[in-house]
Amino acid sequence: MRRLFIAAMVAATALGATGLAAAQVKERTIKFAFQNQTGHPQAQGAQKFAELVAQKSGHKLNVKLFPGGTLGGDLQTVSALQGGTVEMTVLNAGILAAQVKEFAVYDFPFLFGNAKEADAVTDGAFGKKLLAKLEDKQMHGLGYWDLGFRNLTNSRRPVAKAEDIAGLKVRVIQSPIYIDLFAALGANATPLPFPELYPALEQRVVDGQENPNTVILSSRFAEVQKHLTETRHIYNPQALIISKKFWDQLSADEKKIVSEAAAEATAFQRGVSRGAADSALAELKKAGITVTELPPAELAKLREKVKPVIDKYTASVGEATVKELMAEIAKARQ
Repeated sequence: MRRLFIAAMVAATALGATGLAAAQVKERTIKFAFQNQTGHPQAQGAQKFAELVAQKSGHKLNVKLFPGGTLGGDLQTVSALQGGTVEMTVLNAGILAAQVKEFAVYDFPFLFGNAKEADAVTDGAFGKKLLAKLEDKQMHGLGYWDLGFRNLTNSRRPVAKAEDIAGLKVRVIQSPIYIDLFAALGANATPLPFPELYPALEQRVVDGQENPNTVILSSRFAEVQKHLTETRHIYNPQALIISKKFWDQLSADEKKIVSEAAAEATAFQRGVSRGAADSALAELKKAGITVTELPPAELAKLREKVKPVIDKYTASVGEATVKELMAEIAKARQ
């Protein structure tokens, strides 16, 4: 009889603990806004994150996706995160330089040789240190996703040598280093929010743009661009961030769910993105885009032209930060 009583008490205690844990997860909606279209690896990562959060929370936490810039461009979305009207986004990490100047290093041209180097830096102490700086700007970093290496497209002419970029009106993201980079290459750099890019290309407001192959494909730029050059001028790690105002409202259990889902979605998203990069190039060729691969001598010219830009932003970001970054990259190459 005593054994039955003890067993009952243990069961009741376990049930109570389970109920207590469950009570720490409330019904919440997480609005997750991003720029790329449904089907793009960015959107696939967001969908995976939503599924994981739902599964881990017993469907109490609901992630609502807003792809394709439907809630505005990246700068608008960052402002909305800071105000707490949008809970999450994923965006080119370099754009966050407007909030924390050190993030500009992620947009240094010809910085990473491959994705392995980028992962070593962003997943390591350097990447975590930069994410931690977002706390004072009312954002909380959850990790880094992959967008890939950026290439140049245009509707006017093939770019087969460095000098061919001169005179092209090229849309760039709303970041000073991108403007300076393409100005250094002789282009007329035109910053525009991503949702405005397709109509700007269609109406010939700009001649070209620069993005990874997966973005060029999913955004249907082959309909309004004729030429693609594999410049691979910048690798884009993407910062996965959540509103600190929202984050601070979450219980420890809810934070654990979101953090674990973010980590699992990150591994998934990177795999999808990198697998899609080569196939995207093949699809773009089928769609009628002419692809040009720059010879090493021309790439060397591009690197030489952008050195003053690197020097300018090294002074702005701080030499100590750049040295720390370069040491991490050197370590990754060993």
